[in-house]
Amino acid sequence: MSTENDEDGWPPSGKARRPSGEGTFETPWSSGKSRSRRGGGDSGPPTAVKVVVGLMVALLMGFVGLGVTGRLGVTSVEANEVAVRVNYLTGAETVITTPGYQFFIPFLADIYKFDGTTQEYVMAGNSYRGTNVAPNLTVRAKDGSNFWFDELKIQYELIPGAATEVLRDSGLGDNYKEEWIKAYARSILRDEFGLYSAVDAADPTTYKAAPEQARQRMNKILEPHGVSVVRIITPNPQFDDRYENAIEQRKEADQEVEELRARVQQLEQEREQRLAAVRKDKEVEMQELTGNLRKELLAAEQEAIRLTKSADAYATERTAEGQATEARLIAEASGLTAKYTKEAEGIESRAKALEQRGEVVVREALVEKLLGVSFTLVPYSRDPAPERLEHSGSSGVLEPAKASGGTR
Repeated sequence: MSTENDEDGWPPSGKARRPSGEGTFETPWSSGKSRSRRGGGDSGPPTAVKVVVGLMVALLMGFVGLGVTGRLGVTSVEANEVAVRVNYLTGAETVITTPGYQFFIPFLADIYKFDGTTQEYVMAGNSYRGTNVAPNLTVRAKDGSNFWFDELKIQYELIPGAATEVLRDSGLGDNYKEEWIKAYARSILRDEFGLYSAVDAADPTTYKAAPEQARQRMNKILEPHGVSVVRIITPNPQFDDRYENAIEQRKEADQEVEELRARVQQLEQEREQRLAAVRKDKEVEMQELTGNLRKELLAAEQEAIRLTKSADAYATERTAEGQATEARLIAEASGLTAKYTKEAEGIESRAKALEQRGEVVVREALVEKLLGVSFTLVPYSRDPAPERLEHSGSSGVLEPAKASGGTR
């Protein structure tokens, strides 16, 4: 069996007969060989090389694409980022807050990263500009007036431990920055500042307290979604000119009141200081007086003791003297009693004797008495029986003798 154009033997030529003998067909090498013959060169099978190179390029591009999309199985979490690893098989979600490289199995797990830095939502100007810039805040006070803030800032951030809630409620990337603060900030701030009048809002203690209340209300709503308001920075509120003038006048009046209060407080302090000084002086005087009184009391007590002792001694002495005098007088009384008892007995005996002798003794005594008396008798009448005789040198009067007696 012979073939056409079989000049080089094996390998067969590019054309071969079909088993049925109808026509010829080309082998994979026939075209290349014919071209090489026409070109005058000799090369290997180029198609296989191209296939291998194509596969390698495709694999390289696939790895590059996976690397670019973060699905290569490794990703880097920066210090200012928070990540969530999601396991698609178990549904588990793990928060990653530690910086560094993180590994996962592509298509079975994935890691989603979020910006963990503090964000600033600014209310300034008259229009929305980007995600975190909104028109300025205008508030209607409870007295019907309006005031506004030129530039109010709300600082907020993602809660690291609640990054899974951010992924579920806000989606990927920076979606959490777009709507959460915008949805609640303006209405809550208006509510809190609207509780005050324009004059009250001008008080720093008021417009510092209202943002804190607003921050707490916003966190109560936003924290379940993984977002937290850190701080609300409010400048001084701006008012219409009429209210500005009224507020300035109110401030001046308040300053005067504060000055007067400070003056009153100063005077009260001076008064207290003076009272304290007077109290101190009086306490010193009181202590001195108390000391002197105690000394005098002690001296008086000692003098009382001395006088008591002296009185006791004097009483003892006088008692002894009285007892001696009593004894002496009792003795004298006893002697006198005996003496006068004897005299009484003598008198009694004489009386008994007189009683026995009668008028004779009386007349004898009278005669003895009259013996030493000179009489000048002047008759008052020539009455032979005078009834009255007077002695010129005596106040005594001699009564006439009774009829029962004799003559005088």
